[in-house]
Amino acid sequence: MNQIFVSDLHLEANTKHYLYDLDRLLGNLQSEEDQVYILGDLVDLWIGDDDDSEFAEALRSILRKHGERNQLFLMHGNRDFLLGARFVEEISATLLPDPYVISINGKSVLLSHGDRYCTSDREYQEMRTRFRSHEWQSEFLEKTLKERLAYAQHVRTESTRANQMKADTITDVVEAAIVQDLERYDCSTMIHGHTHRPGQHRMKNGLHRYVLGAWERCGWFIQSHPKLTLSCFPLIGTPL
Repeated sequence: MNQIFVSDLHLEANTKHYLYDLDRLLGNLQSEEDQVYILGDLVDLWIGDDDDSEFAEALRSILRKHGERNQLFLMHGNRDFLLGARFVEEISATLLPDPYVISINGKSVLLSHGDRYCTSDREYQEMRTRFRSHEWQSEFLEKTLKERLAYAQHVRTESTRANQMKADTITDVVEAAIVQDLERYDCSTMIHGHTHRPGQHRMKNGLHRYVLGAWERCGWFIQSHPKLTLSCFPLIGTPL
């Protein structure tokens, strides 16, 4: 069995053609037993499962095709935390909590989007807590799709502006927080995204973390067979 991990695709209407690259990557899976894990920020904005835009329908169609063949797992990111039960059911996927332990090649590995470990950025963590609350989400989803989209675009713009003023050490993960969770869940390896800083890191006590990159200059992914490997493939972007 092979397991494929991706995150931070940040798909949206303007990059709809990159759905072809996701389709191509998942189409290379050889067995129905192979698994796909999308560790957050599949899309750049998700305003609710009732989104009926052309892009949202194309996204559902591609993921449904692979969800019906392979085991497909989703995890919320900081851009798509409103992906809900309706969407997950429509694409035949399973929504995972963050963090989550799985077995890879006989070893326990901890999966996360990664933003929970950016603990130096207190402003972001406060915003994350607010947006993940049941009260905020219920109130937001009562708005019209047009109102939700306008608000989400405003928040994205303000967040991007704020991050440009922050040092890299503020917006990156704090390894001590990751080590704490690895020890808590009795794992020696973590796979996460969010930071857009792809790489492999050795930490204290023989612990490791693999960081997925954003789909920008290429499409980053990790596969488990024959061993955990971080790779990047060209984004062709051929229209569907």
